[in-house]
Amino acid sequence: MPKSLLKLLSILALFAALAAVPLWAADQGSGGGGTADTFKQLTLFSDVLERVRADYVDKVSDKKLIESAINGMLSSLDPHSGYMDKKQFSEMQTETKGEFGGLGIEVTMENGIVKVVSPIDGTPAAKAGIEPGDLITHIDDKPVMDMTLEQAVDRMRGKPGTKIILTIRRGGLNGHPFDVTITRAVIHVEAVKWRPEGDVAYIRITAFTEQTQSGLDQALGEAHKKIGDKLIGYVIDLRNNPGGLLDQAISVAGSFLPAGDEVVSTRGRHKEDDQVFAAKGGDKTHGLPIAVLINGGSASASEIVSGALQDHHRAIVMGTRSFGKGSVQTIIPVAGGGAMRLTTARYYTPSGRSIQDIGITPDIVVPQATLEKVASGPGIREVDLKGALPNPDDLKLKKGKDQDQLDQSNGIESPSDGEGEKAGKEGKGGKKTPFDYQLARALDLIHGVHQFQTKSH
Repeated sequence: MPKSLLKLLSILALFAALAAVPLWAADQGSGGGGTADTFKQLTLFSDVLERVRADYVDKVSDKKLIESAINGMLSSLDPHSGYMDKKQFSEMQTETKGEFGGLGIEVTMENGIVKVVSPIDGTPAAKAGIEPGDLITHIDDKPVMDMTLEQAVDRMRGKPGTKIILTIRRGGLNGHPFDVTITRAVIHVEAVKWRPEGDVAYIRITAFTEQTQSGLDQALGEAHKKIGDKLIGYVIDLRNNPGGLLDQAISVAGSFLPAGDEVVSTRGRHKEDDQVFAAKGGDKTHGLPIAVLINGGSASASEIVSGALQDHHRAIVMGTRSFGKGSVQTIIPVAGGGAMRLTTARYYTPSGRSIQDIGITPDIVVPQATLEKVASGPGIREVDLKGALPNPDDLKLKKGKDQDQLDQSNGIESPSDGEGEKAGKEGKGGKKTPFDYQLARALDLIHGVHQFQTKSH
């Protein structure tokens, strides 16, 4: 690019700056620099760009320099703003449709390190044991400190069937680093899965894509059909759900709330742009009890749904504190086929809470845990004593009956063999599924609420 053309671009940028003078003038009272400062900074940018083009050790295209400058400007604002070139923008649009290539992992940038928000169920990242909160320090032995978030994500994507090595630190930067080799695949996000847990419908929402609401409608319909009149409540599992589309979050929350109830509000820089989103259509669960499961991998849209149901006392939220992403990003297409992702607002739960940095705190904190069998006393009960009085209702218990059998007859579950795994259910290939302590407590809650409501009536 000739110097004369470069100067022309700078002049055009200055004219654009002049067009925005009224906005900057209005902002001067709150720290705006004014037109003179803007001219000075644009001149500085022009001088640096020209010097890099002229004297950098290797030749660099003007396109790369300008796109890098734009991305640097946006990514310096917050971890979620950034620039996407034409290829990245196209991939982002594919992701929201529920199918894309890569590892199946949602990430953010924290202090120059890529941090895992959540792996997506059933993807290569989840199968490799990647966990929320893991820090990715190297990708194929290259440090991420030298990359933007978009560059790191682009490196993790690739042709299905190819391998990638991630260097992970677990438990913070002081954690011991270890390598994980993952094979890339085409990621098909099944947004909603469900299964009956006895008389409770367990619904797992893995992400908020364009298919989430339709998947939820299908799950609710099948639950009513399969469990029928025995259905006593729902467990909605949002653990490790990294979020997704705002409109899907509003629609999903509206499936459990009366029409007209506020789901979420957004508040930005300009008050006239603030919005309030309400539930439409009405509660599709007929008021049955709901428990919502969240953890540190529940972010963004997951926090909108859990926060709305919590504030309206429509569900009891259980698990551990969520991720804490309370900002709204607007995708703005720009010339050349790319787009900028710009943080334009914060979102608030119906009670007016901002969950930015704080997250959603569960009503009942239930850390994930394993259980082990412990001795429950000397093993002698009243029925074992010589001359014990009989039960007046003639409910006879066999002497020496195993305590676990008694507990189970009363609806109390215990781990199978002291290893924290629940016997009974078998997954694919005949493997027994791990005991899910948080889910077990959520099911207990639904049964408890049902018992209470039944006795109250």
